Amino acid sequence: MEVGPTGAQFVDGKPALDYAAKFNGREIVRRCAEANAEYLVLWVRDGEFTFHNSKFLPRPPGQGDRDVLREAVDEGRKLGVPIIAYCQLQYPAFELRQNPDWKVRRSDGNTIDHLVCFNSPYGDRVEALLAEMLAYGIDGFHLDMVDQGFGPPVGCWCDHCQKRFQSDYGRSMPKELDWKSEDWERFLQFRYSTSDRFEKRLTDHVRSINPKATVDFNYHGNPPFSWEIGQTPVRHANNGDFVTGEAGLWAFGALTASFNAAWYRAATPGKPFQVAVQRGVRMYHDQTTRPLNDMRWEMFTLLAHGAFVTMIDKTAYDGWLDPVAYDRIGALLGEARRKRAHFGQQPVSDVGIYFSARTRDWIGRDQASRYFQSVQGAHKACVYEHLGFGFVFDENVTLERLQSFPVVCLPHAGILLEHEVDLFRQYVEAGGRLVVTGHAGFFGHMGRPLEASSLQPLIGARAVRKVEGTDNWLRFQESSSREQSYRELTSGIPFDWPFLVRGPAVVYEPVTAEPIGELLDSHRASLAKPEAYNKEWPLSARQVVGPAVLVNQIGKGQVLTFAGSPDQASAGEHHIVEARKLFANAVRFLIPHPRVRVTGPANVEAVITDDPKERLLRIHLIAYNPTPQTTPVKNRPFVLPGLIEDTPIFRVRLEFSDEIRSVTALNPATEVTTQERRVQVTVEDIHEVIQCRY
Repeated sequence: MEVGPTGAQFVDGKPALDYAAKFNGREIVRRCAEANAEYLVLWVRDGEFTFHNSKFLPRPPGQGDRDVLREAVDEGRKLGVPIIAYCQLQYPAFELRQNPDWKVRRSDGNTIDHLVCFNSPYGDRVEALLAEMLAYGIDGFHLDMVDQGFGPPVGCWCDHCQKRFQSDYGRSMPKELDWKSEDWERFLQFRYSTSDRFEKRLTDHVRSINPKATVDFNYHGNPPFSWEIGQTPVRHANNGDFVTGEAGLWAFGALTASFNAAWYRAATPGKPFQVAVQRGVRMYHDQTTRPLNDMRWEMFTLLAHGAFVTMIDKTAYDGWLDPVAYDRIGALLGEARRKRAHFGQQPVSDVGIYFSARTRDWIGRDQASRYFQSVQGAHKACVYEHLGFGFVFDENVTLERLQSFPVVCLPHAGILLEHEVDLFRQYVEAGGRLVVTGHAGFFGHMGRPLEASSLQPLIGARAVRKVEGTDNWLRFQESSSREQSYRELTSGIPFDWPFLVRGPAVVYEPVTAEPIGELLDSHRASLAKPEAYNKEWPLSARQVVGPAVLVNQIGKGQVLTFAGSPDQASAGEHHIVEARKLFANAVRFLIPHPRVRVTGPANVEAVITDDPKERLLRIHLIAYNPTPQTTPVKNRPFVLPGLIEDTPIFRVRLEFSDEIRSVTALNPATEVTTQERRVQVTVEDIHEVIQCRY
């Protein structure tokens, strides 16, 4: 559990006397222990106040002489509950009013008043605060977060940064954003180094005082966060003892739970990884309470993917603890603890989704969603189609990592450096299968277009041109004898029908690859000013410009290239089911006999793990079953997600490539029917674990 007050951030340091007056360390520890929590992350320091006896920051006036941290530590020792101190790092409003030279400064000299510079003396203040808290005998810190901003204007050009940049690079900082400049490359690296250095400094400081105290940072190196925040996927995930990230359906969507868990696992191989969720419906500071089944869906999605989970309770303004919330959280955490033996095993994955931080920075630039959408669409297709997935990063890619996946997908990865392409070649030659989409490999290391894709020898085709615009269409012909031999690829897609696959596309001319289907451009191509006409909406299909798919045999493996982007289309605002099906079909075409094939409803996620020692496969089935919603009062037409109130009933079919000795369900009410290597289960719950001994 993480428990903290709400309200100080909205009142500029001048709250009413009842602010956090009921925020009581002893009561919080007792309630969390009763709710089956194994440790408590207690909110100790925010931007305005602290909840311990400090010589640097004031306490909320309504608390008088009380010391909430002392209350919690003393009660935690009695009940055996470890206490982790939450310490806010970003937006230190109290300190910035006292020390304006710590503020981030724009290139024009103006300050960004809510942001602190991590190259300023602010680090000394944080170290002193952490030392104060360690003296209480706490067990560790959650540090939230080393944030350099979520968007423009970006900094920092303060004296501290300019002096450090000059020392590091022997030249002055660039004065403005310039994606064509080598100095801008240095500036990006300087930002990443600033965050990295600050996090390592605090970790080392804590360990110098108490080597047993844990340190973790609230991490934002994953989509939808880009270069502005100052973190890269792998580098900044590995500071501290484990990475901590956030899910948050209200902010990031329901698919975020599995996306982030798999991301954190890949970014910190071999380490535990934590995901924070919340009991509220909309955002951290609301006072709503989710239904139990809504929390169960999120919790068991994360646990099935191997995360450990912290449930956040942001208390009422006065620090009151909602008893109904704690009853539901107690039931949730109690169920999780009873099922503990079924979590933490190694995932069985079909697809490795490749993520290029350089593409994020140098192609995505100030609109990284143009790249993220392809990665998120590949993930969405895998979840909906029950394909096991994981992530692979350009920061730590190895041949061994690639070979842990039967299929590796390069979703619109525009920048692929020479060593990356060489690894992909080795992977395919040894029997791996590669899926290429969008403009993968079409740009140099700083985002400049290349004359030919760096993947051209693997694709087995010459790129004639990149299609202008994104409203592109694919079509497959029933009469084509070639396409008859690729039935798996076109399964579930009507023949002789151009269907929209919105996203980047390339006109290819086959050399050694086998062409399948047709790529069609749209009538936008015939307009005098195509960019000016209704650019948000796709126009209808016009004419065939090239093949839809290319399949190239290399060594023992295959490369399947989409001329379009079914991954990006799957996550886009103009998505259709067939685009997602086409992506999944490509995976099934490349690995027609996976270890386990799962067929079931699109709202049921399947997570397969293996325990080789016990010779036991576990197939987690987690159903997302929200209620329908109407339009909101404001921000129409955006609709808030519904809540999961009821347990669904659903049927799933499992097919195994090898013999299975026995199949049992964790829930006695689940119906299991076995016929040779096929199993059908009927489940009436949010979460089920099908245990298959082999």
